[in-house]
Amino acid sequence: MPAEPPARRRSTYRAPSSGDAPIEVDTAHPAGDVTDDATRVDAVQVDAAELERRAERRARHRAERVRNRRPSSGAPRRFMALGCASAILSVSAFGAVAAASADDESRLAATSVSDADTSAASAAASRDVISAPVSIAKRPAVTSGLSTAAAPFTGGTQVTVAGEQLDQVAQVAVGGVAAPIVAATPEQLTFQVPAVADTALGAVAVAFTDAAGAPIAVAAPGTATVAGAAAPASLAAQLTEIDEAAVHAPTTSLTLTYTSNPAIDAQLGYVLTYWSSYNTAQYTVLSGVDCANFTSQSLVARGWAMDAGWYYDRATGAMSPSWASSTAMRDWLYTRPDLATPLDDSQRGLVKVGDIAQFDWDGSGDRDHTAIVTRVERTANGTAVWVGGHTKDADYWNVDEALASSGGSVTYFSVK
Repeated sequence: MPAEPPARRRSTYRAPSSGDAPIEVDTAHPAGDVTDDATRVDAVQVDAAELERRAERRARHRAERVRNRRPSSGAPRRFMALGCASAILSVSAFGAVAAASADDESRLAATSVSDADTSAASAAASRDVISAPVSIAKRPAVTSGLSTAAAPFTGGTQVTVAGEQLDQVAQVAVGGVAAPIVAATPEQLTFQVPAVADTALGAVAVAFTDAAGAPIAVAAPGTATVAGAAAPASLAAQLTEIDEAAVHAPTTSLTLTYTSNPAIDAQLGYVLTYWSSYNTAQYTVLSGVDCANFTSQSLVARGWAMDAGWYYDRATGAMSPSWASSTAMRDWLYTRPDLATPLDDSQRGLVKVGDIAQFDWDGSGDRDHTAIVTRVERTANGTAVWVGGHTKDADYWNVDEALASSGGSVTYFSVK
C-alpha cells in the first residue's frame, strides 16, 4: 500500500481590495479535490486566465500574524470531540451505575430466593421421614457343573452344585422327575438322583426352581447374562442387586447321564431269570416261605458278602435266620446302616430298583413277605413300585395292587 503524502499546510489568501470574494485553493490537492474543514465540496474549475490574474495579486501569507488568519475550524472540531467524549463517559458511567444497580437487585433477589428455598427445605425436612435404603434380594443362581455327571438309573446317587442363594431352591428335577434335596446352604446344594426305569438310560436335563415355580439361573463359571447376553463376571458382581427385570438369567441347563449299574444289573438279572424257575442247583428251596431266601440270593448276585450274621452254607444247606426270615432280615438290616437305609411308604419317592420291599399283611408288626424292587415309575400322580420274588412268584407285582388285595402295609430298605 503506497505511503500517504506528507500533510501540507493550506495557504489562505486574503480578499483583494477590489472586493472579490476570497477563493481558497488547496495546493496539496489537485483540482476537483478542494475541501474545507467541515465538508467536502466539488472542485472549482479555474481557467488559465483566472490563474494568471490571481498570480498578479500580491498575496499575504501566514507569516503575517496580524489579521491574516481565518478562524480555524479546529476549535469546533475539538469542542465536538470533547463533547462526544464527555457524552461517552457519561453514558459509560450511567451504564456502570445501572449495571451495579442491576447486580445489586439480582443479588437481593437471589438472596430472597435462597432464603425462601432454605425455609421451604427446612419445612419439608421437618415433615420427612428417613427410611432405610431398599435392598433388593439376590436371585438364586447355579454357577458350577454337577459334581457327578453320570449316575445309575436305579438312583440314590448324591450330586452337589455350587452357586448363590441356593437355600432358596425349592425343587430339583432330573429328566422331569423330582429329586429329593438332601442339604442346601446359600453356597451349595446337594440332591439325590431319583430312580428311573431301566429303559430310560442316557442324558437328561437337570432343572432348578424356586418356591414360586420360577426357573433358577444356571450359568457357566465366570460368566453371567445381562438382558440375555453374556457379560464378564466382574460386571455380574455389580449387577447382583439389580431387579430381576433388568438382569435375565441364562437358559443354560445341566445334564446328567443315566447309566446302568453292573451290580444292580446282576441282581435284577438274577431275579428275572429265577423268579419262576428256581435255582435249585445252588440254593435250597424253602417251600411256601422262600421269599427271604430268594431275596438273599439276589443280594449275593449283587455282590454282598456273607458274614456271621447273614449266611448260607451250600454244603450243608444251613442258613442264618436273617437269610431266610423276613422279620429276622429286617432286624439284621437295622444293625447294618452301611448296607441299607430303612424307608416307610411315605418315602416311596426314594425307592429304587434293587431295593428290598417288606409287607406286613396283618398289621402285627412282623414282616410277612419280602421281595426285590424290579421297577419304579414316577409320575405327576406319585411313584409306582413293582416287585419280583418267590412264594408270590412274580417279576413285576405292583405294590399298590398287592396292598389292595391283601391289606396291610409296606416298608423298604434302600440298598447302598
